[in-house]
Amino acid sequence: MNDLNRVINPATEEVIAEIPMADTAVAEAAVEKSVIAQREWIRMSLSARRDALRAIAGTVRDHVEELALLECRDVGKPIAEARGEIGGVAECFEYYAGVVDKILGDTIPVEGGVDMTFREPLGVVAVIAPWNFPLPIASWNIAPALAAGNSVVVKPAELTPLSTIRFGELVAALDLPENLVQVVTGPGRVVGAVLTSHPSVAKISFTGSTETGQAVMRSAAGTMKRLTLELGGKSANIVFADADLSRAIKAAPGSVFGNTGQDCCARSRILVERKVLDDFVAGFIEQTQAMTIGDPESESTHLGPLVSAAHRETVSSFLTDDVDAVLAGNAPDGPGFWMAPRVVVAPDPGSRIVRDEIFGPIAAIIPFDSEEEAVRMANDTIYGLSGSIWTSDVGRALRVARAVETGTVSVNSNSSVRIQTPFGGFKQSGFGRELGLAAIEGYTELKNVFISTAE
Repeated sequence: MNDLNRVINPATEEVIAEIPMADTAVAEAAVEKSVIAQREWIRMSLSARRDALRAIAGTVRDHVEELALLECRDVGKPIAEARGEIGGVAECFEYYAGVVDKILGDTIPVEGGVDMTFREPLGVVAVIAPWNFPLPIASWNIAPALAAGNSVVVKPAELTPLSTIRFGELVAALDLPENLVQVVTGPGRVVGAVLTSHPSVAKISFTGSTETGQAVMRSAAGTMKRLTLELGGKSANIVFADADLSRAIKAAPGSVFGNTGQDCCARSRILVERKVLDDFVAGFIEQTQAMTIGDPESESTHLGPLVSAAHRETVSSFLTDDVDAVLAGNAPDGPGFWMAPRVVVAPDPGSRIVRDEIFGPIAAIIPFDSEEEAVRMANDTIYGLSGSIWTSDVGRALRVARAVETGTVSVNSNSSVRIQTPFGGFKQSGFGRELGLAAIEGYTELKNVFISTAE
């Protein structure tokens, strides 16, 4: 390790940490250590592995405030949200602790013998985590990987590594096989390149942009690695005229502007039936203006800053002179990468605001006239990660939910993630599933065994 990565608090622009950057040799050594750790881990009893995951959950719960404050300061995430998300990390490990002894196979009727299947661990798993939900999304992959019998090397994002580094220290202090979970900091072009190409890494779980996901696929192809890719999104929030409009309006701003829009599930395309468009727009802007933008360490803050100056510049590039954007809030003056929410009503369907993932606090509200048009508009994107449908008609809810090309759909809700249910995308939003029992399939190989009963 030679260079240092300076971690900046996006709310103050102050350097809050300097983190060593691993070189190729360090990353390769981590993989080799992980191979040894996995061999020890898989020899442990099911009950010991179950208790180990419970211990990880326990130490996270014991350090919720510390971990939440780290996420608050290096992501710019409001402390109340960060606290809830770290609690979700503990819940994730508790859930998969309960899965350890429930990874089942099948017996299959065949002629001349008995046939059965087993789910075997892959070996070493590499988790390349994103900067917007650093430890929560890392945990969605670390926990099922461990439950299935694998060891894990985690590469946190350079912008926001602090909570993951501290998590690695907490896990290392537990009575677990040495190097079972390793955190290796460094740039993608070095550490990421080692993990995606190393022959001893059996699987990559990557969360990030679609473009980088494509690069991960190309690098992983040489050793035929298993992949889970959770990539970009441009999710639709479809509001029909028969919906509980006040409830839909109240929920919609958070679905776009939560985490200051830095969320691949952000429902940034709001499709509203034309007959209620004016009422929805007025209510949406009013609700957005009521959100507090400011100090992430304040309990009353709803929206913090964007993660970096460079990212703010990227998001701002969508606000060209020909875009009629309504300012829906006031960002603080002074240091920090602040940006107030904007709302664009009835934009050009071919515009970047409608077509591209913004990853910032800009919402497009687009009218439609029929159910068929709403579905067509919702599907008119290369992405398919999440989305919502607001209606009081159960039949319509089911029809539209089945017709929309996306991995997760919520009806009369804007939630996307539950620990117990699968999460992942269609189309260029990636493939594979995180969370729920479905995640275990991505961290195991299916083995078939036939035993002849012939005399």
